[in-house]
Amino acid sequence: MLQVTAGGTAAASRWASIGISRIHALLLAIFGLALAGPATALARVGGSPWYMLAALVSLVTAVLVWRRSGRAPVVYGIFLLATLIWSVWEVGFEPWALLPRLGMPIILGLPFLAGVWPRGRRGAVLAGVGVLLLGVVWVEASAWRAEPSVPDGMGASAAVSGDWRHYGNDAGGTRFSPLGQIGPMNVAALEPAWTFRFGPSAVAAPVTLETTPLAVAGRLFLCTGDNDVIALDGDSGRQLWRFRAHADGRGVPIASCRGVAYHRQPNVAGPCAERILTATMDARLIALDASNGRPCAGFGIDGAVDLRAGLGRVDKGYYFVTSPPQIIGNRAVVGGWVVDGQYVGEPSGVVRAFDVHSGALAWAFDAGRPDRRGPPQPGEQYTPGTPNSWAPMSVDEGLGMVYVPTGNATPDYYGASRRPFDDRFSSAVVALDAATGTVRWVFQTVHHDLWDYDVASQPTLTDINGVPALIQPTKRGEIFVLDRRTGRPIAPVEERAVPRSTVPGERAAPTQPFSSGMPSFAGETLTEADMWGLTPIDQALCRAAFRRARYDGPLTPPGLDRPSLIYPGYGGGINWGGVSIDVARGIMIVNSNRVGNLVQLITRDAARRRGIVPLSVNSHGGAAGAVAQEGLPYAADLKPLISPIGVPCQKPPWGMIAAVDLQSRRLLWSRPLGTGRDSGPFGMGSQLPFTMGVPNTGGSIATASGLTFIGATHDRYLRAIETRTGCELWRGRLPAGGQATPMMFRSPRTGREFVVIAAGGHPGLGTKGGDYVIAYALPQRK
Repeated sequence: MLQVTAGGTAAASRWASIGISRIHALLLAIFGLALAGPATALARVGGSPWYMLAALVSLVTAVLVWRRSGRAPVVYGIFLLATLIWSVWEVGFEPWALLPRLGMPIILGLPFLAGVWPRGRRGAVLAGVGVLLLGVVWVEASAWRAEPSVPDGMGASAAVSGDWRHYGNDAGGTRFSPLGQIGPMNVAALEPAWTFRFGPSAVAAPVTLETTPLAVAGRLFLCTGDNDVIALDGDSGRQLWRFRAHADGRGVPIASCRGVAYHRQPNVAGPCAERILTATMDARLIALDASNGRPCAGFGIDGAVDLRAGLGRVDKGYYFVTSPPQIIGNRAVVGGWVVDGQYVGEPSGVVRAFDVHSGALAWAFDAGRPDRRGPPQPGEQYTPGTPNSWAPMSVDEGLGMVYVPTGNATPDYYGASRRPFDDRFSSAVVALDAATGTVRWVFQTVHHDLWDYDVASQPTLTDINGVPALIQPTKRGEIFVLDRRTGRPIAPVEERAVPRSTVPGERAAPTQPFSSGMPSFAGETLTEADMWGLTPIDQALCRAAFRRARYDGPLTPPGLDRPSLIYPGYGGGINWGGVSIDVARGIMIVNSNRVGNLVQLITRDAARRRGIVPLSVNSHGGAAGAVAQEGLPYAADLKPLISPIGVPCQKPPWGMIAAVDLQSRRLLWSRPLGTGRDSGPFGMGSQLPFTMGVPNTGGSIATASGLTFIGATHDRYLRAIETRTGCELWRGRLPAGGQATPMMFRSPRTGREFVVIAAGGHPGLGTKGGDYVIAYALPQRK
């Protein structure tokens, strides 16, 4: 009886072994067949032959496993060892670069260790798998794991103001808080103090919540993505008042409001002595009484100025304001966002200053008519299609200057029809006289911009070695440091030759400015080996896409015959989040992206066949997709460089944070920013806590206590980082994407200090949406 049972058990074990072998063979065959197509496509464009070899070995091994041949583990073990050698030869020991090369082969080799094969036959594959598992360990062991370090001290000053009165705390946009109650020694105790929710949006447009609140005398003033303005009690988050803008969002690609402006009339009491100024997606500049949110009756008409005046034709959604007005003296200066790439002659990018009390036009800077400071004459209009200014501006009251970051002239990707003034003022920082709007100086960050490298970041004003400096971050990842009195570089800038255009009629600039005196945040020049994926299958597809594209290094211009790889892409580099300055330590904090995009010009006939037309009031367009560029010979097709499963094709990190010593201009530290918890294929969160560096949108703030606070990342966290070392000391989970710049203030009633961030997600980044404003503070003493 025991013999029968033993025999039955042996038979069952044998059949189980055969079953496992069959399943293993099928998995190997499926992988080999799935890889064969991408591997062939890659080989046809001259890419790496390893993927063809991997597909062939997988199929051969599948046959051997099906036959239960003892050669199967030997063949596969040799392949694994060869894979390890090839991988290390191609990318070294970079953990995230090794993952797609080693991960799937390891998984498919594990069944050889499941007791199905005789021990002698398992030896080769055991050695291969064992060595390769070290690569997986490298992924987490080499990823940044910041440990708390010994702080310099609290650095607090009880005498400093606890307010946050400008978008960047000061008019120069340093985003520096002199407060120090929350420091490296106690930040780990930070906890939510209150949460406020705006409620659902009232517009049909996609909405993002990018607002940075102002704090004045214990009150917070902030805006929603659809332009409502709200005042909150800073201690409790209780709503004090709400102004409903009833903004018309038709045709708006993405509705956003980064903040509002505050003005106090000295020695005056009564209605609107304190006022909040805001601008809307339907192009209104509005003044509100800071005490109750009611429109200021003496400002414009019923508290509003129509910003469409003088612009001529303005289609809905083509012109609006996303950044807060900039106040200097009794004037509010505003630019405007103009939709990218639609047609020749889109609305003007005119920059205007209005009297903060009456709303009367003080001056206008029209790039096409810089000598004309007033409104257009009857029958005329501001020059259409000029470079616009949508990013936050900065001012220097002492010098009497407004610093205006400009975009590239529309349409974006073909510039043969641009006028001399377009090429002068495009993608630049322009210093204007605050009293008259006269141009004081111009520094251009990109000549004849064909890449949508508009200057998206607020110019940051600080003193460096006694020189009044302006720091201009750019989407290119270059940071230019200028004397803000003259516009001359403080850190050396050199002109370097760049790839030439092959498009008929185009006149791309032969050289471009590079900030040789500052660290670059553009990332390394890409190669095929830098392409990534979760598996060899999507990695091979990414490598093939890279090989098919034209990429001759930075600033490769768009072409007709194939896509051009633009790296960094139109998201930066450094976008509207800009940089923050630890004024006490002379350290600049920079968060940046390393994600590329593909751009290809399309003939007008082909564009018509594809139905590529300018956006209408019923359509909402984002950064990716085809743009009509109507009035030019070519439309343009834009695509992010991502794999078919929605993962960036470049290897991680995709997002970084770094610190620069402004005195020596030396890079102090640089780290990947963000984990893979909320990232994954097809937009699904992987829940993996590994630090990999993820795309980010938003900015940081620095504090006198030695902390840097930043949200911005694709994973939903607000982080506290030690400014001196880059060590992450605390993180707080957000209920939605924190694509906004935080702020810090102190309550005049309780003395308690708060860090506040808006969490509403971002459609372009693919983060979870929401309507939250969250204040964090140390626990109250009982």
